[in-house]
Amino acid sequence: MLLDADGRLGGVTLISTDFVLFLSLAIVAVVAAGAMLMSRNSIYSALFLVINFITVAVLYLLMNAAFIAMVQVTVYAGAIMVLFLFVIMLLGAEQVEIGPSLPWQRPIGIILAVALVLQFVLVLFARPGGSAIGQSFMPEDFGSPASVGELLFEQYLIPFEVTSILLLAAMVGAIVLTRAERPR
Repeated sequence: MLLDADGRLGGVTLISTDFVLFLSLAIVAVVAAGAMLMSRNSIYSALFLVINFITVAVLYLLMNAAFIAMVQVTVYAGAIMVLFLFVIMLLGAEQVEIGPSLPWQRPIGIILAVALVLQFVLVLFARPGGSAIGQSFMPEDFGSPASVGELLFEQYLIPFEVTSILLLAAMVGAIVLTRAERPR
């Protein structure tokens, strides 16, 4: 690659402070997600997921979406993780036993990894007009409480309600699975 002294290639800025910050946060998020998946201890997996949630919240701050970042931290890293840890402790599933792998897991994983890398390259290098990452695609009121509420209760009301029912069913299922039978 032929870059000039300002980190530009053909008039398009490739290296900026925001890009370096984005790239470092993205690497931390991906490593934390990988560590979450590879950890044998479910408590450590939950803590790696918290790290991932916090780095995603900082990425939202880079996009000037402070409301979404704070919701990410309070709802996901706070409330949902407390629920996850409660269920993990309730079930006593701190150590996960690794069972035999299925023959279709590796090919599906490789296909999905290649698709993810291709999409990353597409998003990174197919920017219209050479603008910064994501800036040309975001509306002006991106991340504001009004726009989030409007989208949530107009376009995504049914998925929102289905998610709440799914979380309730998971919590009831965890309680039923761990309930000890009382002698009659």
